[in-house]
Amino acid sequence: MNLETKWLEDFVTLATTRSFSQAAAKRFVTQPAFSRRIRSLETTLGLTLVNRARTPVELTEAGQLFLITARSLVEQLGEVLRHLHHLEGPKGEVLQFAAAHSLALGFFPQWIASLRELGLSPSTRLVATNVGEAVHALREGTCDLMLAFHDPDAALQMDAEIFPSLHLANNEMLPVCAADAQGAPLYDLNSGQSVPLLAYSAGAFLGRSVNALLRQRQLRYTTVYETAMADSLKSMALQGLGVAWVPRLSIDAELQRGELVECGDETWRLPLEIRLYRCSLVRKAGVRLLWRKLDGGASD
Repeated sequence: MNLETKWLEDFVTLATTRSFSQAAAKRFVTQPAFSRRIRSLETTLGLTLVNRARTPVELTEAGQLFLITARSLVEQLGEVLRHLHHLEGPKGEVLQFAAAHSLALGFFPQWIASLRELGLSPSTRLVATNVGEAVHALREGTCDLMLAFHDPDAALQMDAEIFPSLHLANNEMLPVCAADAQGAPLYDLNSGQSVPLLAYSAGAFLGRSVNALLRQRQLRYTTVYETAMADSLKSMALQGLGVAWVPRLSIDAELQRGELVECGDETWRLPLEIRLYRCSLVRKAGVRLLWRKLDGGASD
């Protein structure tokens, strides 16, 4: 019998909420996906567990009996994992990080090195991905910690009690482009002329911030390239193909060498905040220790 643990957790959540939509929200999946998982559980067991004709939903007699076993299995598994993490201790653990590409390259190495000042030298594994996938990994438990630029809109969709965060650093996005032979920017945002824009894909947090600024300042532009990756925009800007807003942490070296230059004054800059996120339901010893150190010894 191929029975997935997440199906058991789904079923226990459904029994508690008695609502497919509320249970799906608590499990951080869409309602259709949640419904398919409950159906897969029933198919695997060969039983009908839920009476879908009733509102709020009710468990069948078989469902009520199975709920006892499901709860017991979920609780036992959680207790065993907590016990194993306690035995293993922080030194034996590998902390799984998910981070946006720009943070994985421009922030993570220096930040991990700085943890030595707190007496920490964790073993880490990093997956560089887009923000959406990183959030999904944190919600599904396939990573322990997530590094991301703080997005107020996304924060509204994440329960702060379940997914607490810590401020790590401030940064900013700069409008940059390649320089001409005299070291001056190829494009000038204050000239009033239309500029070629190297843009973020629709829906990306960095893109939303840039677009809001462009509307506010009524900049004339033509989008010539679009991607979700800041480092790809940097590469295109280095080729002289347009203007890109890129986190400063990604372009410090290019700015120092004069390969990229700011093409607007300070009013065109956008502030960024770097935060570390975790799931409070995960009791991994190494995560708890790291969090306490970063939070100034506060209890988790």
